Amino acid sequence: MLSFFTVDCLILTFHEGQLKVLLTERNEYPYKDWWAIPGYFVDKEEEMEEAVKRISYENTGLKDIYLEQLAALAGVKRHPEGRILTVAYMALVRYEEVKNKIKPITNYMRQAKWFDVNNVPDLAFDHNEILRLGLKKLKTNLSFSFAPFELLPEKFTLTQLQQIYESILGEPLDKRNFRKKMGNLGYLKELDEYQTGVSYRAARLYKVDKRRFAKLFA
Repeated sequence: MLSFFTVDCLILTFHEGQLKVLLTERNEYPYKDWWAIPGYFVDKEEEMEEAVKRISYENTGLKDIYLEQLAALAGVKRHPEGRILTVAYMALVRYEEVKNKIKPITNYMRQAKWFDVNNVPDLAFDHNEILRLGLKKLKTNLSFSFAPFELLPEKFTLTQLQQIYESILGEPLDKRNFRKKMGNLGYLKELDEYQTGVSYRAARLYKVDKRRFAKLFA
């Protein structure tokens, strides 16, 4: 039996130099044929933790992703059937780890697809607002957050790191100043490795020193 509240799962990744959000195409009313953030009703006898795991898996095919509570929304007009509370969660995933796993396994969602966060259509319910809240949280916490490194590959270039900061901030950054600032923080490890399989000059790869990062922002 369904309850009168839902769970919505905001899932973000970084790919092709852009911050992207995973959206699902709805296959039932209300908002049939609309794109939406993955979500559904919680069963009455279901614990929230289990509901989040089930709903994210049914909508996207993804298992074992860490979802952190983002917000609760209860606007009286957010759902055509009346006041239905939703609890929104947010996950950051690495594209290469999930790219071949995205596939809804329920009939109430037709497909799942990545969208550039700056090119998202009008979404079902208040899901544009959920996306806005998620991006705002990333931006507000960026100066001390590990989020950029949860989105990047384990080994990354400084260009990729700058691109993700620019995507979150929504503005370009000066290359020289950015690299100087990141270098001064002391938690980037320069590797004796370079990009492979690129048609342009391969850039040096870096890793983040998690211990130094944690010590700096403890």
